[in-house]
Amino acid sequence: MKNTVLITGTSSGIGRETVKYFSNRGWNVAATMRTPSKETELGKLPNVKLYALDVTDENSIAQAIQNAITDFGSIDVIVNNAGYGAIGIFEAASAQQIQRQFDTNVFGVMNVTRAILPHFRAKKKGTIVNVTSMGGLITFPIYSVYHGTKWAVEGWAEALAYELRPFNIKVKNVEPGAIKTDFYDRSQDMFSKEGLTAYDSYQAVTFKNSQAAGANAPGPEVVAKTIFKAAGSTSNKLRYPAGMQAKSILVLRRTVPLGWFRAIVRSIVEKGFKG
Repeated sequence: MKNTVLITGTSSGIGRETVKYFSNRGWNVAATMRTPSKETELGKLPNVKLYALDVTDENSIAQAIQNAITDFGSIDVIVNNAGYGAIGIFEAASAQQIQRQFDTNVFGVMNVTRAILPHFRAKKKGTIVNVTSMGGLITFPIYSVYHGTKWAVEGWAEALAYELRPFNIKVKNVEPGAIKTDFYDRSQDMFSKEGLTAYDSYQAVTFKNSQAAGANAPGPEVVAKTIFKAAGSTSNKLRYPAGMQAKSILVLRRTVPLGWFRAIVRSIVEKGFKG
């Protein structure tokens, strides 16, 4: 019997590439997105079915999971990939923007996980893969709210792994560095506040330098490969950096004093700023 994976946020970027990666390796794939009626490619792939799922809507989550189980017989792996980046100066962020960022990146992950746990417990087996970020363990300027969500998922998942281990349910965090996707373009939510100009020069410099990292980054297949590795692992290993950038930066963070590390970040992301 083929393994089945349910992946959230598959309309673009990492999620889309992950659907293709699993399909090409013989898995059944439940590819979920908010509006599958707009999708014209993924449903044509072998063993792939599309489902409507909004991670902020618990009814849609329950329905998508049930439909996938009905169609495929079971779900073996959940990939919590849906998310986006709300970025900019924190003072410029509205309460609504902050709420929406946490609703998707944190509570959405929790909603999907909570919904699949009865199925995994009944099977006495299952794997939860969360696409977090190296930004769940380190920070950069103008990403404070986004980092808040990824740090939250990292801590939640680490604690959750204890609770689920007696049921043979694995928890895996895949931590990409910069990846060339629409994270740096269409899917970004940029903070702005009318009349707030004090940070303009700082944001202009740090935004430009951050965008350059995305432009020169590898594609999402690097992350898809790491997700596949995590999904197939029988170990209790929690963290899987995706790509050489994430691996090297996270090693640096662990091996040098925090003050040194922050100075390195400033030398790169604040390069050109004259404050």
